[in-house]
Amino acid sequence: MTTTSYVIALGSNRRGRHGSPEREVAAALALLAPLAVSPIIQTPPLGPSKRRFANAVAIIETHEYPPALLRRLKAMEHQFGRRRGRAWGTRAIDLDIVLWSGGAWGDKGLTVPHPHFRTRDFVLRPLATIAPGWRDPITGHTVRQLFARLTAPRRAPS
Repeated sequence: MTTTSYVIALGSNRRGRHGSPEREVAAALALLAPLAVSPIIQTPPLGPSKRRFANAVAIIETHEYPPALLRRLKAMEHQFGRRRGRAWGTRAIDLDIVLWSGGAWGDKGLTVPHPHFRTRDFVLRPLATIAPGWRDPITGHTVRQLFARLTAPRRAPS
């Protein structure tokens, strides 16, 4: 396979081997050796979690197809102390494939683009700082456009 690029979303909402959630995200970024990295931002809890998150987005290059990259990211999560189990639970690190320069991918265990990234401020906000022109292969919209739609003021029904 030729080299392709991926957008990886990183998040943490509990201390781990590297320290604070921000340090967990920074340690994972160091292992990914990204081409570009967004600022690490603080975001409110999602789902039933009560802990705030540290989130960032990175662009990486690799020769791996999406399933192989997913296996590598899951192995990294395991090294950071993440255990499978309760959805929405606290985690030292969460690594998600958001976009792939190869377009869309779908199989039993993986869907790219990430099915929920268009509705997640904690992904689109940092991504807009490093790749505003990256196009969603499904909608054709750029990250900048998706972020603008997500953050546009909503009109109250008349």
